[in-house]
Amino acid sequence: MDGSMDKHTGEHAVVDKTTASSDTDVITSNESIQEGTLKKVTKVSSTVTVLVAGLALFSDGYNAQIIGYMKPLFKVLYPDGSYSSTISTRLSNSYLIGEIFGMLFFGFVIDKIGRRAGIFFATAFLILGIVLATAAHGTSQTGMFWMMIIARGIAGFGAGGEYPTCGTGSTEASDETAFVRKRRGILVALATDFAIDLGFVVAGIIALIVLAAYNQRISEGVWRVCFGLGFVLPFVLFFFRIRMIESTQYRKHAIKKQIPYLLILKRYWKPMLGTSLAWFMYDFVTYPFGLFSSTIISQLNPNNTLVQNIGYGTVVNCFYLPGCIVGGLLMDRIGRKQTMTLGFALWAVLGFIIGGALAPIQSHLGAFIVLYGIFNALGEMGPGVATFLCGAESFPTPIRGHFLGLAAAVGKAGAAIGTQVFTPIQNSFDSDFKGVQAVFLIGAAFAAVGGLIAWTLIPNREKDLESEDARFRAYLTEHGYDGVFGESLAKDLKTTTFKV
Repeated sequence: MDGSMDKHTGEHAVVDKTTASSDTDVITSNESIQEGTLKKVTKVSSTVTVLVAGLALFSDGYNAQIIGYMKPLFKVLYPDGSYSSTISTRLSNSYLIGEIFGMLFFGFVIDKIGRRAGIFFATAFLILGIVLATAAHGTSQTGMFWMMIIARGIAGFGAGGEYPTCGTGSTEASDETAFVRKRRGILVALATDFAIDLGFVVAGIIALIVLAAYNQRISEGVWRVCFGLGFVLPFVLFFFRIRMIESTQYRKHAIKKQIPYLLILKRYWKPMLGTSLAWFMYDFVTYPFGLFSSTIISQLNPNNTLVQNIGYGTVVNCFYLPGCIVGGLLMDRIGRKQTMTLGFALWAVLGFIIGGALAPIQSHLGAFIVLYGIFNALGEMGPGVATFLCGAESFPTPIRGHFLGLAAAVGKAGAAIGTQVFTPIQNSFDSDFKGVQAVFLIGAAFAAVGGLIAWTLIPNREKDLESEDARFRAYLTEHGYDGVFGESLAKDLKTTTFKV
């Protein structure tokens, strides 16, 4: 080889811009990089990638959930009709709809121009949206809410970009060594779903602290402070993210031009359908039950105060966390799709039990909160943690962002639809009790369908990403694809601020 390119002719019709003598030693044209320096940079960047992914998705969880805790406050603070049920639903869905567009857009961007560039711009949109939502004003209360709706849509666009960037980033970063690769399930679970759920929990805690600072007085300052605090972490992470380099897998296998979409769809339509529909079923159930936890508890216990309802809702969301940890450990032991299927099945069973026996359960608030919490935990134990990893591992590196972004977007469509129909379903019954019973039964049915989808459509993959990447290259070669793979590591290193 000439040290610049690996040119394949005849039966091989692909071109590499990088030639790897090991997983982390790449030589490019006229640019020789010492192996020791490369290993140090890769190790530091990979560690930062996983940590930052976790903190970024924690921030997204906080910003998504805080609106759920502020809704009871809005209802009290703006009782003249400006805060209608329509405005309430749009406040929830604007963030989710923004996420859908962000997932699709940034899923494409991170494959075409790089993981780091996508992360940079996603964070910028998130910060902008949070600032605008915190500063929301209008000539009327309705106008203020519409500014808030638009601002949260912008924030959601940035937050949506976090899903494919953090999902691909943490998966590829945890593939750098065999030791870490064996533990990718728990690592990715902690950096993705656990982080999001922790953001859900902290949102409730922050809401309670801010209310306490206002001496339980309902004030406009409460929601502005709660919104504004969501700005801090993304702003800090912004400066860390510009320091990262691309993962080894991306540097070796990226296709930035002439992506053969028809060949890709022919090979990957089944996992595309499986990961997308499974994520839809999961988000359709989990988002409304998370966002409306305080509302459900207040409906079954109307004498509770605002602080009690937020507190109980936070307790329910705390059950997400052990579910994520158990699911992450299971993924490393029994497999990704197996964990997802098991979680969906147990989720469905408990949902049917709660819905069918709600009358006796309701009479004991503590029992209801515990069962509600376990219901949430089972969802996280299976599809919650497995959606990210199944979406990342089911596809090769050059198109991982595309399909993870698509699956996440379809999932968020499920979240938006679930959130949109949640309240109308409840209101269609003549009592709050029957409405809560109905949503549990419907949620259980969707979970059961999700389990069937996961088992039949999601593939089992090797833990090393290189295996599928190699098969993908061979597949393209067999079908006459002539393209360029990889990118220059030396150029990437020049733009990082890591000093080693």
